[in-house]
Amino acid sequence: MAQPERSPVANYVNPVSLEGRGFVVLGAGQGIGRQTSHALAQAGARLFCVDRDLDLAGAIAEEVRGVACVADVSVRADVERVFAEASDRFGDTLRGLVDIVGIADIRAIPDTEDATWDRNFDLNVRHAFLAIQMGARAMTKGGAMVFVSSISGTHSIANETSYGAAKAALNHLVRGAAHELGPHQIRVNAVTPGFVRTPRLLAALSEEFWGGLKSYIPLGRAADPSDVAKTILFLASDMSAYVTGAVMPVDGGLSVVAPVPHIPFAPGMQTRVGARS
Repeated sequence: MAQPERSPVANYVNPVSLEGRGFVVLGAGQGIGRQTSHALAQAGARLFCVDRDLDLAGAIAEEVRGVACVADVSVRADVERVFAEASDRFGDTLRGLVDIVGIADIRAIPDTEDATWDRNFDLNVRHAFLAIQMGARAMTKGGAMVFVSSISGTHSIANETSYGAAKAALNHLVRGAAHELGPHQIRVNAVTPGFVRTPRLLAALSEEFWGGLKSYIPLGRAADPSDVAKTILFLASDMSAYVTGAVMPVDGGLSVVAPVPHIPFAPGMQTRVGARS
């Protein structure tokens, strides 16, 4: 007869706490960045809120009682300054980086100029490399890095080839960084949202478009920024203490659906298609 197991049971609630940990949030001012800042702050993190826009950086810092910082994170000197200032403030309690910065410059391949290609890679990959490099030097006691990628980096979407190539490169960067920084107890992960109702996309796309998405997404709706922020909080906290190198979909199931037309099977046809005889 088997003996009852008596090994210790883990605490499954407290690991979400980020109490006493400093986090740098790049692109903190609006949309996913703003919701993520609130999620981290509610979990107890102290925040260094970075944005290109002074007003946005100041507003979110005030909301979460963080520190506002204005920087262009595609510029090495600015990223160096961000982490130098964050290190001065947090010291060895600097334990996290969340990077929401990105832009989708969407054009068909024949219309994609060198400047468009470079812009996609500068603002989706190069800045992330700089953040990983400087963050790894500053996070002397380990911690977690989380990057916002896109479904465009894992699936082909019309007219998003250069943007998707940049996000695919970001996904590989995350996996490579997870490999290299694991021995330093720094975890590196990414989320890949589909369509998110951010202020920028709401201004760019019609309500008719958003309504039409329901038929493509198994969960029947586009994401709210808070949906992505919750997953980022999971990856930033000790709830995911053994997760690194993950590129995690947060798309309501959109990426698992094959975009094929409805197949008008006759009644009973499905059974006959699979028959052996």
